Amino acid sequence: MAERWQSEPWTKDMWWSGKTTRRRFLGLSATAAGALGATMLVPAPWREAFGQAKPYKIGVLQPLTGAAAAGGKTALVGSQLAADRINKSGGINGRPIELVIADYESKPDVGRRKAEKLVVEDKVDVGEGGYLSNVCLACMPVFEEQETVFMIGVCLDTTITTSKCSRYVFRPFDYAPSQAVAFAPYLVKKLGKKWHIVYLDYAWGQSTRDAYVEQIKKQGGDVVGTTGIPLGTADMTAFISKITGSFDGLFAIMFGANAVTFTNQAYDLGLTKKAKYAGDGAVAESTHLTALGQKVEGFTGVNRYIPVLTKPLDTPYHKKFFEESKILLKQMDPSGPDPDRYVQSNFEAMNFLKLGIQKSGFKGRAAGDAEFKKESLKLIEALEGMEVKEGDDFPQGDKTLRREDHQAFLRQFIFDIHNNKHRLLEVIPREKTVVAPACTFPKA
Repeated sequence: MAERWQSEPWTKDMWWSGKTTRRRFLGLSATAAGALGATMLVPAPWREAFGQAKPYKIGVLQPLTGAAAAGGKTALVGSQLAADRINKSGGINGRPIELVIADYESKPDVGRRKAEKLVVEDKVDVGEGGYLSNVCLACMPVFEEQETVFMIGVCLDTTITTSKCSRYVFRPFDYAPSQAVAFAPYLVKKLGKKWHIVYLDYAWGQSTRDAYVEQIKKQGGDVVGTTGIPLGTADMTAFISKITGSFDGLFAIMFGANAVTFTNQAYDLGLTKKAKYAGDGAVAESTHLTALGQKVEGFTGVNRYIPVLTKPLDTPYHKKFFEESKILLKQMDPSGPDPDRYVQSNFEAMNFLKLGIQKSGFKGRAAGDAEFKKESLKLIEALEGMEVKEGDDFPQGDKTLRREDHQAFLRQFIFDIHNNKHRLLEVIPREKTVVAPACTFPKA
């Protein structure tokens, strides 16, 4: 059965497992069409070059419908861009990549079911994606039970690589503790001492709140209050109107439509006029700056990626990534937004998998079910401690994927919004974002 997202206009040029084309369908007899139409694969432009080589099946989990759909679609652009580049350059170890895409509808229970289907029925070689932290946390046990590597593409909940870490799970981008270490000195020394934190009241928001409370206090500042708002709240005025008292800055931990709602309503109620407005970079991602308009002007944030082409992001690698992302993003959104951190982190997650597969000689399920666990362990060992350099595969910059907890560390960008565009203020080197590991997982 086709999923709802597959009928949307932006999917027409994508290639995923199970897609059919009208031309190919009409070329079949009625009987054959009825029998095969639902499972026929569209030959991608590069497929003939690989002959009969068995593809690496990468199961991609994203919210393509529901509350987080906008972010899930931009995240999928990153995975698709990387897969296209890999296949056009000869694949991995002579084999192409095939994306098996699953929409978990922004729901943890659906996410777990889709993860089980990917690894048990679709028999993917590895998993990639995620986006919502509560969904990642629900899916992680599935990948561990099925001894399948899961390369997370977005989820930021701290516990993923701390108290709930798994040897089968990797996070090739930053997390709240490293962001807070990078940003808290700027918040306290340049914006204000006293802060009120507003956060989305679920796994990511809660763990990010805790990280900033700790680091703001370490810098000599104070958090005078916190306000949690449920994920997907359409009208936040009841929560915002209760934010009172004296504070220098309002710190928001929001993303997507939630960030748009909060910013607009906080502005209308005068809250962002009486205090400095700052927060997680997800508040002001490029893909929703148009919806935020002038009400986000002056916002100061931290992010692992911002779409600017000034130093140090004026490299040929970043320009290539930026331009190619824009083409795919315009298919999804006619306004043609700039790439955001969701595009970047999924793009680089796929490239970490590529390097790990190349280094380990990972055969995946092609080695047979009896050997699959050994193959997964080979891939894990290749990824643990991997150092990558800024280049075509990693336009954001150098990274270390730490062995102890599978957490990556990378440089951070402090920015503000000026004339509805990102303006780079400071670059925090990756070595200043490192925090001690807090993970123990059994070695196989």
